[in-house]
Amino acid sequence: MSWRRLRVLIQHLPPESATWTALRNAMPEADLAAQADGGEPEKGRWSQQEQLTAALYDAVRRLEWVLICVNTEKKSKRPDPPEPLRRPGAGPRKKTAKLTDKSANKLFELLQGGAA
Repeated sequence: MSWRRLRVLIQHLPPESATWTALRNAMPEADLAAQADGGEPEKGRWSQQEQLTAALYDAVRRLEWVLICVNTEKKSKRPDPPEPLRRPGAGPRKKTAKLTDKSANKLFELLQGGAA
């Protein structure tokens, strides 16, 4: 077996494997701190079990939000809907901008042919 093949096999082990655990335990504190600061878990590999767990987590949080909204008085401010758990390969959701009076008027002008 070549060194390259061994590296590929180790890289594709699950994160909870004994090999990865031993490699993490052998790292110096400075390297661990650097990885903790710059870590991007959404770029990691997830198994089907982890994907299903994240979907279940999102569903429970959404049901909790719906329950709170249903039991909140109509005139009270309702909480924002929960953000879904970040998945691998998906960046954070971008906030949508609120439509102000100025931007609404500009949009209306553009739709009425005011751009020409």
